[in-house]
Amino acid sequence: MSLYEFDDIRNYAEILVRAMERTRGMPFRNGDIVVIRYDIPGLALAEAVYSRLMDAHLRPVPMASPTPNMEVERYMNSSYGQLMFQQPGLEELYSRAAGGISILAPEDLTHLQTVDPRTIAEARRAEEPWRAVLRRRRNSGVLGWTTCIYPTEALALASGMKLEEYAYALARACWLNMPDPVAEWRRLARESREICDWLDSLSIQSLRVESENIDLRIGLGDNRHFEGVNGVNVPGSEIYIAPDCREVDGVYFADQPTIRYGRLVLGAMLEFSGGVAVRTSAERGEVFLQNQLHSDAGARRIGEFSLTDKRFSRVDRFMAHTLLDENLGGEFGNCHIALGGSVLECFSGACELLTPEMEALLGFNASSLHWDLVNTESKRVTARLADGSPRLIYENGMFRL
Repeated sequence: MSLYEFDDIRNYAEILVRAMERTRGMPFRNGDIVVIRYDIPGLALAEAVYSRLMDAHLRPVPMASPTPNMEVERYMNSSYGQLMFQQPGLEELYSRAAGGISILAPEDLTHLQTVDPRTIAEARRAEEPWRAVLRRRRNSGVLGWTTCIYPTEALALASGMKLEEYAYALARACWLNMPDPVAEWRRLARESREICDWLDSLSIQSLRVESENIDLRIGLGDNRHFEGVNGVNVPGSEIYIAPDCREVDGVYFADQPTIRYGRLVLGAMLEFSGGVAVRTSAERGEVFLQNQLHSDAGARRIGEFSLTDKRFSRVDRFMAHTLLDENLGGEFGNCHIALGGSVLECFSGACELLTPEMEALLGFNASSLHWDLVNTESKRVTARLADGSPRLIYENGMFRL
């Protein structure tokens, strides 16, 4: 526990378990299985989570993720059969699990930069059977899952901080330095729910996002609701929705850097027409960006639109990981779009109705890609309501209730 005091680790574990419980549609029962997926540098937090789950009379199943060297071996030194191989029993485990907690603690952010992204995409397609089990059970509410970050040297270096500074910034972002962190997250969940309910009550047909470099119109579609601070990620301060992927037009600009598969993408500009990104450019990483947009049929469409209110977020600087950076508060809050698969928890109907055919009919996007691109500029977001009238809902980093 070199990066946190004992109480910080214990509080973090408590918040993660509560977040996992919040994402599940039913209470946990004694003996339920909970998977703990963790990167090895995050072992201290994994142990604290394990202890908390044991106290709750649950059955934790710890699973260490491959190290960077292992991942490079798989992608660079494997036959096709080895690349496509999947660990036996994963489908059975996830079909029986009631919960899961992912602890991301990357040792290296650049180890995949020499790997062909098509190789990674092929390996991810091989994982689709057990990923489909996870999605289906999460959407139905029988599986609760949350994801978090543990500080590492690699993250600190990429964000321009010392490790101790990074650890402090992360602890602050997760409210671990407060007297009662769990109480703070309950407050945030309550206040964000009020905003979501307000947005849902407006009968919004579309949103127009305007900033120095953005002019984007996003149609929301039918059978949607807004989500926020629901435990899916910790921290998770944004308010988001899955728009109609066919109704996106205009220009979007991501001024915040993003690191994906070891590649840095900076200054990404995307022009949408009829929901499809028809023109793209980037100050850095342009070829990689364009390749990702052609990774499958849905990769050039949007699966999520999100706004972060600066009053809710304690992330105030670049943290070199999307899970944190998509929550940036700072001076102007932020918005982000996600290229690729839709966030299906925003469907307002019964989950069993959301078949692949229904997803397509309602404009939910299907893709193995889900890539958040963040803009931190000062912006205005205006809603077009069902009666045709405009309503300013977000300005200067805050929702305008």
